[in-house]
Amino acid sequence: MDKILMSILIGAAASVSMILLSLIRRVRVAELINRLRSGDFIRNISFSDLINYFKLAVSPQKKSKPSIIELSHELDLTVLNCRVKLSKHQDGDNVYDAFDVEICGSIHARRDVQSATLSISIVDATNPEPKTNPAQALVKQWQMPDSPVFSYNAKLGKLPHQVTTISEWTSIALLRLDWLVLPRKGKRELMFITSIFPAEGGEQLACARCYFEYHNRDYGYLDLKENIQRSKTLAVALAFTVSATDNKLYDCEIELIKNWSRENIDLSETSSKESRKLEKALKEIITFFREGNKLNSHDICREIVEITPPADREPILILCLHVAQANGSVTSEELNLLKDFASWLEIEADKFREMVQKVLPVNMYEVKDVETILGVTRDMNKDKARRHLNKEYSKWSSRVTNSDPEIQSQADQMLKFIAEARSQYIG
Repeated sequence: MDKILMSILIGAAASVSMILLSLIRRVRVAELINRLRSGDFIRNISFSDLINYFKLAVSPQKKSKPSIIELSHELDLTVLNCRVKLSKHQDGDNVYDAFDVEICGSIHARRDVQSATLSISIVDATNPEPKTNPAQALVKQWQMPDSPVFSYNAKLGKLPHQVTTISEWTSIALLRLDWLVLPRKGKRELMFITSIFPAEGGEQLACARCYFEYHNRDYGYLDLKENIQRSKTLAVALAFTVSATDNKLYDCEIELIKNWSRENIDLSETSSKESRKLEKALKEIITFFREGNKLNSHDICREIVEITPPADREPILILCLHVAQANGSVTSEELNLLKDFASWLEIEADKFREMVQKVLPVNMYEVKDVETILGVTRDMNKDKARRHLNKEYSKWSSRVTNSDPEIQSQADQMLKFIAEARSQYIG
């Protein structure tokens, strides 16, 4: 009797478990269907995540190689379908990553089509971009005519039938990542558009679109454009910081910074409204410094380093040097600040000294800094200091006969300064 009762209880428990499992699956399927109806499954989860979710909701059994076919249980082979995988490949000693584009399904050709051409384009369809932005190509071979937009094209040859059906997924292109520049950095939803055209031109024979989630670790071309403008805005802040070092903003310095801003900061529109916005912003920052406020220059420089390549940081420092030069004299406080800027912007000492020599004539310094102007340091022994000064002497003596009077004057002053440094460091 006890055994019979136990069997009944076990059976009942199993039935309850199956009912509960069925309910859980139904809830998951209903949730999936709602997400599909809302139309945001592409924006919020990847295809691989969607497949895994569908497997969990519908079947407790694990499958070794899930595919997009599982979304609808049966792929429509009467139309063209495409999908993308990320893969590694080797070309000689070089290993590269590539988007592997595959197709299956049917291509419907007209009777008069002799051969076909494949075309693949990529756009960033990530929400909440206001519009889709195309990927750009670094290799001219894969650029559209008169445009950097990426467009992969290849000849398919003659189609064997009026309706050509590819029943298995077939790789048609390896798009190397080092060919491409995407619009944005970070987690992106890329849309691949695969089209088949008659080689002789005309309407497309077939087209398929698919989405692929990719984490882009490099700045995109839209990021770089924004970063350039951001760095120029920060450059204006650094320039005003140099101007305010002596607690006074000279009109000549203000006009220099204003003119640089008008020439370099992209207003996005050439309208008077945008110009007024810039002028208003400049007035506000001038008021900010005149009221004795200060900015954290170190943090500004660090941000510039993060978003700007080394070559684009040099014009920022040159702007600051011209601000220091504008009123006809350079104080030791200004020079020390400029040295800090060079260090924080990670500009090499020799490059900074070259800029200083070019922009700031020796007679402008209130206190002549031998290390900054000539590159001679206290830790140099006499032989090393002598060789360094001889090199500087050769450079400036060749400029004494230059046809430009300003260069001649600077060369004369530098030669006198080098003679003073010799007596101080060599004896």
